[in-house]
Amino acid sequence: MKRMKFKGFIIRVSFLWVEGIALFPFVLVKNRMPNRALLNHECIHLRQQLEMGFILFYIWYSVEYFIRYLQIRNHYQAYRRISFEREAFAEETSYSYLRTRSFWAFLKYL
Repeated sequence: MKRMKFKGFIIRVSFLWVEGIALFPFVLVKNRMPNRALLNHECIHLRQQLEMGFILFYIWYSVEYFIRYLQIRNHYQAYRRISFEREAFAEETSYSYLRTRSFWAFLKYL
């Protein structure tokens, strides 16, 4: 298996409550050796943040989560239905996805 060339900064934070989180330009990870799919998932979020701007990304992310939560009343399901997450989960094992991804591709997951 070809190793993914990661372009960014990985910081291990052992007490994270999730496996990974993208905070442009960093990827915070819980485990010392994050798997390839997780890094790709977080790189998709980095691209989303780069396209939208960090602040707008997190405003949109929070508002969309809140709306989904009001609809579903379940934290995990609301999180999984956020358009940014839907794109990242759908493409996390498509390791060439970021080379062909169109601008604001998350919109098709709304």
